[in-house]
Amino acid sequence: MSRSVSLSLLVMAVTIYLIRVLPFLFLRKEITDIRIRSFLYYVPYVTLAVMTFPAILSATGSVWSGAAALGAAAAAALISGDLFTVAVSACAAVFLTELVLL
Repeated sequence: MSRSVSLSLLVMAVTIYLIRVLPFLFLRKEITDIRIRSFLYYVPYVTLAVMTFPAILSATGSVWSGAAALGAAAAAALISGDLFTVAVSACAAVFLTELVLL
């Protein structure tokens, strides 16, 4: 058991190290291609969206209340853009949807 754990830790450490070091080894110059730069610009936003979207739908008692919260939050974000308003509207949508569904 101890040997397999240490081997898996070694593999994970090497993988993480390679992911962080390889760009420095192969990309010596500044990236000037507009398409690659725009792709790299949007990678953090897409990663955050991909991690957050399933959590929104599965965080409540049902998928329908999660979808209602997502819709209410998107509408509130488009109308006001205030984070507090978005959070309150999503919570209210979940509360009302759960009241109706029960």
